[in-house]
Amino acid sequence: MAVIHHTRLKPTKLELLASWLPSRPWYRDSAGGPKLANAGGFRLDDPQGEVGIEFIVVTDASGPGPTAYLVPLTYRGAPLDRAEHALVGTMEHGVLGRRWVYDGCHDPVLIDQLPALIEGRAQAQDQNTTGVPARDVTCAYAGEGPIPMSLATAATETQESTELPTLNGASLRLHRALRPAPDASPLSPGGTTGHVAGSWHMPDGSRAVGLFATLHTGPRS
Repeated sequence: MAVIHHTRLKPTKLELLASWLPSRPWYRDSAGGPKLANAGGFRLDDPQGEVGIEFIVVTDASGPGPTAYLVPLTYRGAPLDRAEHALVGTMEHGVLGRRWVYDGCHDPVLIDQLPALIEGRAQAQDQNTTGVPARDVTCAYAGEGPIPMSLATAATETQESTELPTLNGASLRLHRALRPAPDASPLSPGGTTGHVAGSWHMPDGSRAVGLFATLHTGPRS
C-alpha cells in the first residue's frame, strides 16, 4: 500500500504541469499559459511498492471556458530507462527526496496496473488519504480473461486521447480533455468492453462525472 506523505513539493505538481501541458497534442491552446487547479483524481498501488501512480484531474481556466484534463503520472526515485521523452520534470519531495515525474502512459508500471483496475484486480485509492478507496471511481469489464497489454509498442497521442495498444488488436484509450456525461446517459459507449469513470470538481463548485478510460476492441472510431 502506498503511503501518502503530506509534505512540501518543489516545484509543485501544478507548476510542473503548467510547463508541460502546452507541449501535448491534446492540450487546447490558450493565451497566457495554463491557469490550473487540482480538480480530483485517484491513485493506484504499485505491487512492488516502488513507483507512485496518480491519475490527476486538473482544470484549466485560461480559455473561454474551463477545460478538465486527465493526467496520469508516475513518481520514481531514479530515472526510468529510455523514457526521457515521457519525463514531465523532477521535484524535491520533503520526505522522499528527488522524484522523477513521468507521463504514466509511457511507464510500464502504470500500463500494467490500469488493466488490473478495469478488470477489478486493483482498487482505486483516494488521492489524499492512505488506505482509503476512491469510492467515486467506477469500473466495468465485459471481456474474458486479462487484458493483454503490448508493453513493447509505444503509446500514441491524438488530439483527444492517448491510445495504449494491446496484443489482441484492441486499444485502451485514456481520455485527456474530459467531457462531462449528460445526466442519465450510459457511461460505457458502444464498441467498448470496459471503462473507468470518475468525477471531478468544476471551477463553479459543481461536480462533473465522465469517462477516464475506455477499452476498444475494434478499430478506433
